Amino acid sequence: MKAFLVLEDGTVFEGTHIGADKDIISEIVFNTSMAGYLEVLTDPSYAGQAVCMTYPLIGNYGVCKDDMESLKPWPDGFIVRELSRIPSNFRNDCTIQQFLEENGVPGIAGIDTRALTKILREKGTMNGMITTNEDYKLDEILPKLKEYTTGKVVEKVSCGEKYTVQPTTALEQNGPLSGAARFDKEAYEKGVREPRPALVKELNGAGLKVALMDFGAKTNIARSLAERGCEVTIYPALTPAEEIIAAAPDGIMLSNGPGDPKECTSIIKEIKKLYDTEIPIFAICLGHQLMALATGADTHKMKYGHRGGNHPVKDLATGRVYISSQNHGYVVDTDKLDPKVAVPAFVNVNDGTNEGLSYTGKNIFTVQFHPEACPGPQDSGYLFDRFIRMMKQEPEMKGEN
Repeated sequence: MKAFLVLEDGTVFEGTHIGADKDIISEIVFNTSMAGYLEVLTDPSYAGQAVCMTYPLIGNYGVCKDDMESLKPWPDGFIVRELSRIPSNFRNDCTIQQFLEENGVPGIAGIDTRALTKILREKGTMNGMITTNEDYKLDEILPKLKEYTTGKVVEKVSCGEKYTVQPTTALEQNGPLSGAARFDKEAYEKGVREPRPALVKELNGAGLKVALMDFGAKTNIARSLAERGCEVTIYPALTPAEEIIAAAPDGIMLSNGPGDPKECTSIIKEIKKLYDTEIPIFAICLGHQLMALATGADTHKMKYGHRGGNHPVKDLATGRVYISSQNHGYVVDTDKLDPKVAVPAFVNVNDGTNEGLSYTGKNIFTVQFHPEACPGPQDSGYLFDRFIRMMKQEPEMKGEN
């Protein structure tokens, strides 16, 4: 079946329909990752957007449901150059086509994704429509595209009620083991080989309790803390600050999430209350932006954002550069940053935009990128250890990695 991608500027791409059989209007963004399409699809930060994958072949290892970052996919649509129909992987549960159909996500394949990406880079992110209607009328579609906004999507993706993830090791996940961990555990139990060192974290957070604010949290944030021995309680996005404070956590995490941070007015007020306590706080992505807004800084929308697994960021304290996974369309404006409140801690090597803040006189640091990236670069995973040392009131290690 034919499918069409109609952009806000009137550009039309013709391809083949994939996924669910329905039309959608959404914000069109691109992701430059070469792998990890399932994690992209199940990242709540993509709510309200349709994702174009720049890598030409998508779906070649199928869908391994243990690797999902949430219980369902969140993008409105999926755009690829070529969709693999015959996946090859011993952990494969189904094809990506079946996954899209089962979860109601429509898409388009067979278009020139390089040309689409160049348009978005040159003109900026824009809205678009995926349709199978060959009789579409541009004069009817374009006004609808210009009217579309993602709206308040944080409430949509957040958990409905709080729950707790108990401390674990990578070989004893709270829930299904990841395929790699399961494979190594079975081999280890049979005496075939030792478990991979990378899968075994030192339990340096044993006994610590972390409150994780779910603005669209990826599963691997809680897992990264639990693997280090922390007990993690996940709270819905609209939870009052008083409830968090009353639970007396050793630390608070503000998660990633979708949409314009300025839309989260009530959440920003609650975060300011958390800032005013002495509880250590670590924030990622949207959480980083919300903390900045709560303390008087500003954010603005980027031309086409950062979405992919190959973004270099520089730690301004050490001078070291890390490759990071990112997914954001908004950024903190450091020109309006009060150094008495916060100072830049990380910067994007490609374009000089802010990638993290350190809060003056506070046990608070925030980053724009994803140290919990899975799959993707694990370079900045040490930030979870830094957070744990902060909760334990231990001195920061210089030159850590």
